[in-house]
Amino acid sequence: MPLKLPHRIISYNTVKHSSSRAFKPLKDGKPYDVIVVGGGHAGTEAACASARTGADTLLLTQKLSSVGEMACNPSFGGIGKGHLIREIDALDGICARICDKSGVQYKILNRKKGPAVWGLRAQIDRKLYKQLIQETLLSYPRLTVMEGSVENLLLHQPDMDTNTHTCKGIILGDGNAIEASKVIITTGTFLRGAINIGLETRSAGRMGDEPSVGLAKIIEDCGFRMGRMRTGTPPRIDKSTIDFSKCQIMRGDDNPTPFSFMNSKVFIEPSQQMLCHMTHTNKNTHKIIEDTMHLNYHIREESGTAPRYCPSIESKILKFKDKNSHQIWLEPEGFDAPLIYPQGLSCTMPAEYQQQLVNTIVGLEEAKITQPGYGVEYDYIDPRQLKQTLETKLIHSLYFAGQINGTTGYEEAAAQGLVAGVNAACSVLDCPPLLLNRTDSYIGVLIDDLTTLGTKEPYRMFTGRAEFRMSLRPDNADIRLLDKGKASGCLSKERIDRVHRNMTTLDRAKEILQNDVRKNSKWIALLGHSLPQHKSFSAYRLLSLSRISLEDISKHVKDVGHLLETPQLANRLKIDAEYSLYLEKQEACMAEINREAALIIPDDLDLFSLEGLSNECREILEQAKPGNLAAASRLPGMTPSALFVLLGAIKTSKFTKIVQSTIR
Repeated sequence: MPLKLPHRIISYNTVKHSSSRAFKPLKDGKPYDVIVVGGGHAGTEAACASARTGADTLLLTQKLSSVGEMACNPSFGGIGKGHLIREIDALDGICARICDKSGVQYKILNRKKGPAVWGLRAQIDRKLYKQLIQETLLSYPRLTVMEGSVENLLLHQPDMDTNTHTCKGIILGDGNAIEASKVIITTGTFLRGAINIGLETRSAGRMGDEPSVGLAKIIEDCGFRMGRMRTGTPPRIDKSTIDFSKCQIMRGDDNPTPFSFMNSKVFIEPSQQMLCHMTHTNKNTHKIIEDTMHLNYHIREESGTAPRYCPSIESKILKFKDKNSHQIWLEPEGFDAPLIYPQGLSCTMPAEYQQQLVNTIVGLEEAKITQPGYGVEYDYIDPRQLKQTLETKLIHSLYFAGQINGTTGYEEAAAQGLVAGVNAACSVLDCPPLLLNRTDSYIGVLIDDLTTLGTKEPYRMFTGRAEFRMSLRPDNADIRLLDKGKASGCLSKERIDRVHRNMTTLDRAKEILQNDVRKNSKWIALLGHSLPQHKSFSAYRLLSLSRISLEDISKHVKDVGHLLETPQLANRLKIDAEYSLYLEKQEACMAEINREAALIIPDDLDLFSLEGLSNECREILEQAKPGNLAAASRLPGMTPSALFVLLGAIKTSKFTKIVQSTIR
């Protein structure tokens, strides 16, 4: 049965022949190939990706001045999120390069663990980032940027033998229609958005911006399953009123690592980086929160699901009643910005109590709030209604990307925007789509999680969601995604050439090191290090040892020392070597798991007693309750190492039961 259009949905055929509505085509009289609705992080990446792939693209935004706005935290990246930024850059997205030109501090998080889970992160100058985004978009080939509010969709009536409509463009608030072959909706938190402060609630997509009510009703009338989500942002604090001497200094890295593979360094010198600071809440802070819960609509009402992995300070106090303090990071909003963003202090109590709360914190005793924190409620669509390309299953040629799909964060939004933009353009140009999966990228994990599992809470990326994180590292994203990027046409020749050069250099160095095999005693004499007990080692195997550097080896192996002049490539070779043995073991583990796939998982197996099983994997197994190892291996988020732990536990349980029955 074809979808029956509600009366509010405007038929393309009706509008096309109506004299009361005006069409706004391209200058040459043709419709646009792709229209992108929304100028946030999903929208800007979608528009540039579509245009870069070869489609004539229009970006529509409610306010041109808000394009590229960092509406919440003044930072990009982090654990898991930094992987997404690297992959966006590998597919020629714009945000990584702009972060490299607008950061005030750069730091790699999670260094205590291996490079596979390092989190590239940057504090960003809000004003500079937005300026550079707007400059990029306004000069981007095949891209037009226009101000306008979208209130309706143009839908083509299907033939009698089809069961889906086709989106043919949009209707603006002034009644004018704009035709396009594809439409991408990236409205963020604007769909029926509402802001909550204390018991006060008002309609807004974010502070100072009107919500998108008409479009939300249209999407709902089209038959999409929708839900409601919540998020929040902390108060902004006058920088001059903070006593930073009482807070812990948090410095950037001595040698900042750029996000983009196209850059060898960031735009500022290490010594020019700004400082961040850390302080903590205390019992007095928590008492104010507890005493004002009855005045906090956003926390009391269950009108939408709140984020679990980036909760408000009120949610932390409710959930972790035994904790006497929580960390608060004081982050600068720019080189000349007068404000500080208190990361970790998102709250929605009445503004006067927010001021009292801030003043209980060490270093903030005299601090003044310039804008109160607030909560946001908004509509989202169930992402299981999307294809892997992010085109909707219900309506052809209509795509959704960003927070409208239930995600949270700039990075998740930008990743979806890029995928939707490339695929919309590929569909118009009859090119192969960009289909990313769980084995080749974190973006693939993100999209697979959304489109197969859906989400009941704001979805954010972290490394624990990826099964093959040893191979999905931040350092190799350009090589991992090269072939798919080339096939879809979204990569520039400059980027393709650079990746090929890097691959050739690394492959040649790896070959030299692998072919140089010497006796253990010889290497010990040359390097002066004790080595594992083996008869012989290749130089590549030596490089896998943490205490052996490429500089050490280059003194005794010809034709690899030149890599030291390019630290990024030297580091990549070292990381490749370090993970080579782990990846070999992983392949062996997966082979054994495949052989034992039919093993039944005992109902009485105590998952919480299994050492080596992460909390995320325990939760996945508890919820899914797979019957055998094969079913467990198909669960999103189950890593090879977790499956191997599970395999060992099943065998141990089976052996124990055999022994017990024998004794009886």
